[in-house]
Order: sequence, then structure tokens, then C-alpha cells
Amino acid sequence: MGTLFSASVFRRIVLATSLLLAAGLVVRAADAPNWAGEYRAEKFLNGRAVFQLTIEKSGSSIQVTFDGAYIDGHGAAPEGQGPAKISGSTLQFKFEDSFSNSGTGTITRAGDDILVSITPTHVAEPRCLAFYGKNMRLKRVTKK
Repeated sequence: MGTLFSASVFRRIVLATSLLLAAGLVVRAADAPNWAGEYRAEKFLNGRAVFQLTIEKSGSSIQVTFDGAYIDGHGAAPEGQGPAKISGSTLQFKFEDSFSNSGTGTITRAGDDILVSITPTHVAEPRCLAFYGKNMRLKRVTKK
């Protein structure tokens, strides 16, 4: 009878441990944001421009691409890209744009939206600077 009791207790302990481990994995997966997607600010620069950003993940590699353009077509329209990495609860990236500007950026979650901060460290074309700022809110683009 002692053997049956200890086997029953052992099974309960294994079951409880398994459930706790599975619950921990579910909570951990919920904490890890799904960065991949397309994001856009339709009324960027007080409605005079559009800014969009795409985050792509392939295996352990993350790539950020973005572009900005004035609605009336004037001025510089930078297109940039670069590698990104997860750092805590943010995504940090380096970029070079189509005008040879380069720098760094940080992306943080804001619900379904993201906040993007882009800091140029090398400026070759200052007309692009209007598209690089702090805490730019971009909305996730939903496929229709």
C-alpha cells in the first residue's frame, strides 16, 4: 500500500510541475511582443507627409526598413534599412538611408502601435532630418 501511495503522490507532483512549467511558458510567450509587421503614420508632420516602417523577422535575424515622403512630392524622401536586435522590451536598430545618412533607432510597444525614435549619427543630407525624431507613433497596418 505504501508503494501505491508514493506513486500517486509522485504522479500528482509531476502533473503539478508540468502544469506550472506550461503556464510559465505561456506567460513568457505572451510577454515577448510580436515585432514583425508593417506600421504607418498617415498624417506625419502635421499631415504633410507619410512615414512607414516594416519589421521583418527571419529565424533569429530582424530587419527594419522605413521610408518617408511628403504628400506633395517635394523635398527628400529617405528610404532606410538596417539590422535590429531585441534589448529588454525594446527593439534597437542601426540604419543607413538612401541619402547616405546613418544612425540608430529604438522601437517600443504602445499597445498595437509602436513608438519609434530615430537618431542620425552621420548626416549627409539634412533635408531628411524632418523624418527622424523621437517617439513617433506609428499604427500597425492591417491587411484588408
